[in-house]
This record gives sequence, structure tokens and C-alpha cells, in this order.
Amino acid sequence: MKKSKLVLLALGLSLSVSACGKKDGTETTAAAATTEVAATTTAEATTAAPATTAAPATEAPTTQAPTTAAPTTEAPTTEAPVKVMSYDEYIAAEVDDPVVIEAYVQAKQSWWDNKATVYTQDEDGAYFLYNMTCSKEDYEKLTEGTKIRVTGFRAEWSGEIEVAQGATFEIIDGNYIAEAKDVTDKLASEDLIKFQNQKVAFKNMTVEAANDEGAAFTYKWDNSGSQGDDLYFKVSVDGTTYTFTVESYLCDKDTDVYKAVEALKVGDVIDMEGFLYWYEGVNPHITSVKAAGSEEPTSEAPTSEEKSEGVMTYDQYIAAEVDDPVVIEAYVQAKQGWWENKATVYTQDKDGAYFLYNMACSEEDYAKLTEGTKIRVTGFRAEWSGEIEVAEGATFEILEGNYVAEPKDVTELLGTEDLIKSQNQKVSFKGMKVEAINDDGAAFLYKWDGSGSQGDDLYFKVSVNDNTYTFTVESYLCGKDTDVYKAVEGLKVGDTVDMEGFLYWYEGVNPHITAVTVK
Repeated sequence: MKKSKLVLLALGLSLSVSACGKKDGTETTAAAATTEVAATTTAEATTAAPATTAAPATEAPTTQAPTTAAPTTEAPTTEAPVKVMSYDEYIAAEVDDPVVIEAYVQAKQSWWDNKATVYTQDEDGAYFLYNMTCSKEDYEKLTEGTKIRVTGFRAEWSGEIEVAQGATFEIIDGNYIAEAKDVTDKLASEDLIKFQNQKVAFKNMTVEAANDEGAAFTYKWDNSGSQGDDLYFKVSVDGTTYTFTVESYLCDKDTDVYKAVEALKVGDVIDMEGFLYWYEGVNPHITSVKAAGSEEPTSEAPTSEEKSEGVMTYDQYIAAEVDDPVVIEAYVQAKQGWWENKATVYTQDKDGAYFLYNMACSEEDYAKLTEGTKIRVTGFRAEWSGEIEVAEGATFEILEGNYVAEPKDVTELLGTEDLIKSQNQKVSFKGMKVEAINDDGAAFLYKWDGSGSQGDDLYFKVSVNDNTYTFTVESYLCGKDTDVYKAVEGLKVGDTVDMEGFLYWYEGVNPHITAVTVK
């Protein structure tokens, strides 16, 4: 349902041909006579309904023309420095103004015909990239957290601010995954729009009837669809009801969130996450739904009892001896490095985490190991200075399944024997104080002994409950151009910080940090 500027042209071609645009973008008209129009129309991967509780009289068309004339070729390269806009400058720009932004991929909504629709965000705001020029090969590279520079034009459609169709991009160094911001208490306020397109959360909302028949959801906004179409459902808080959507391109019928909404009952109280899309008002695109207050992960991963035949449980893996053969199934959480057909990867399931050191892996297969990808690994158990891992030379195969773990807060476990049970897991630390790492009062060092330079591992010390710990930014995992590397270089002794990372082990706890926020 996108930006019709070519209606008169379509009518001039044939008043007798009726449009029957397919949502997947593979066909946009009912007859070959409309080919010229189809080539200049867009099939945006969303069919949002108004955020009000009253349904529109008719559904907006799904194949409409872009609001702006967007570039169709790569932006020319010059020696002049690129002027990248701040988020405030981007928002203040007029429709059709040229824009250049840098942001981080948070989710990919769709790809077809060398066009990608992508949610991106930085620390200041979010950018919805509609039908950006993108090859299938490049689309695979746009993993969660990837930093890109985008050149295009600003557009607006029914209140949704976006970068218009035809923008171009380049991948640049950097990685950032935003945390979902709870905006429940802002739903009825004018401030809500400031969070447009951001990764957001909603808490303790009550499921209301989606139609007069008392259904908890509908396929399409008017219930004219079937399984596989967008899901619409209504939720309320503080006496006001809102319409939320599961956008089927973003989360299709086989995803956990789609199934969860299909299972909702009127009266259920739920927590949700998603992206704050806009269509004639707030119309969030939801990516996870769970019972209010549930601590269960929002993505699906098997428990020990659900492992495939011949695959070890996490407890069996931990109990194995050094050099014992192991077969495990887990989900990629981060890639630390690749060289000479060897990959080092952090993986995890619901029961525990597995560090895969120098696993046999082609460069082509390494690109396929995106966050959440499920793999079966065959190798041998190893241990090095307390770090339990799958030894160099293991092999793997990619399986069906996807799971991205939520960071587990282990701050209170620091200094306890129980901490090692979370080894290699995605973890977080809250309210820790930066301490001097050497007698010179430095807040960090390049290499553990200060003998390195920018680009080497960063070491820094933090304390909590009167105990001090050494944390690391592993330069293969997060290089010198990443936000976390720069954040640690900017630390001052006495700063209070929250952090996320992986609970690596070397002669004791030695977390590899991937995010730092100064409070």
C-alpha cells in the first residue's frame, strides 16, 4: 500500500484492466498491458491498518508508486568527504530532500527483484529503508547489527517517515543491536512519534476482541485473508485500545510470533516487542509476544529433552572428558573471526552455550552463519585455561531453526561458584564502576599489559560489591571501528556502566564485551 503517483498514467493505459497486485511483488497487474506501470510501482512489504479501533472502509492498495524520485544508480564516488546527517537533521529534512544516513540493521522485512526493505537504528533514532537497491548476495550480508551508509531521498507516507525507494547503500565497519525500549506509557502521548520505527516493547496489555464476532485476531485488517497474510489484533492499556500487526513479510506464518498471535484469547495479558511503524497513527509491527511477566525467551529453541537423536544435551557436553567426541546442536549468537577456512563462533541454546574454536568453514558458509542460525556441530571437547570449547577442526551443517538469546543479567553471580554455569552465554552486567587499570590511572589498556596499540584487544577493570574484575573487548569480535571499542576508549575512571557480552573464561571469568553504556 504505497504512495500512488501514477494513477492517471495507469488509467490512460487501460480503463478496462483491473489491478490485482500481489503482495510478494512478483506480479503487479492483471494483464501485460500494464507492464509499464508495474515497472514503476512498488509493492511494499506491509499492509498496515490504521491504529484506531475503527476499520477503514476499504483496504489500501498494495501496489502504488513511490512518493519521491529515488536514485536508480550508485551514488558517484568523489574525494570530497561524505556529509552524514544526524537523526535530527534527517527528521527535519523535507520530502524529496536528498539524505545520507549511517545506521545499523535491526531487522530485514523483505527482498524481491533486487529491492530490500529494512529496519535500521542508531543510538539517536530509527530509519525505515523502503525498497532499497540491493542484490540478493548483499541482502545476505545485512545481518542484525551490521552498519551501513545509505544515500537516497526522504519520503513520507501516511505519517510514516522513511528513506524512499531506490536508495543505495554500502556496508561499513561497526556493529550495534538496539535494546527494545518500553514505550507502553507513551502510547497515548504526543511524544510517541519520537520513537517511530525504533525497536520497542509494550508491557501488560490486554487482548481485546478484534471484530464483532469476538475473534482475538484477524487475517488482514478486515478478516478477508487467510493464514500467511498479515495478522491484526487489538490490545488495550489504561482504557485505550490500539491495533497491532504481525507483518507477514517481517514475521511469516512459521515464526513464533505469528503462531503466538494465532493462539491468543480475548482477555490475555501480554508483553510484546516489535518496531514502531506508523500508518495514520501508531501501527506497531510486532516481532514477539509472550505472557505478561514471562521470562521465557521470545524465540524458539529446544530444551535438553527435545534434542535430536544422537545429539548431546548441554549437561552431557559439559560432563564429557577432554578429547571426547561431541555432537551438539545450537544457534549462532556471534561470529568472532574467520581466516584460512576456520571460523570461531559463539553459539547457544536454552540450556547453555558452546564456544566453537577454529571450526572448519568456507568463507561462503561463514556468510551464512547469521545471528540465530541453527547448526549441528561434530567435533571434540577441549579445555584451555578453564574455557570449555569445541576444539579446532570441528565440522558443521546448517539446520532449520532460529533462536536469538536474550542477555542474562549475571551481575549478582560475579564472585560466586555459580557463575561458571553461564560460561560463554550472552550476558549483561549492570551498574558497574570503572576502576583504574594501572598505576598511571588509565581507564583501559591496549593488550593486557599496555604493550599494544589501537586495534589490539582492550582491557579495562570494573567493580561491584567491592570486588574488581578485568573485562575485555576482543578485537576480532569487536574491532576498533565498533561502537563498543570506541566506548571503552572513551571511558573515565569512576564512570558507572551497563554492559553486554559473552562470558568467556581465562583463568577465571574474562567476559568479552560487545556493548557498553555509560549511565
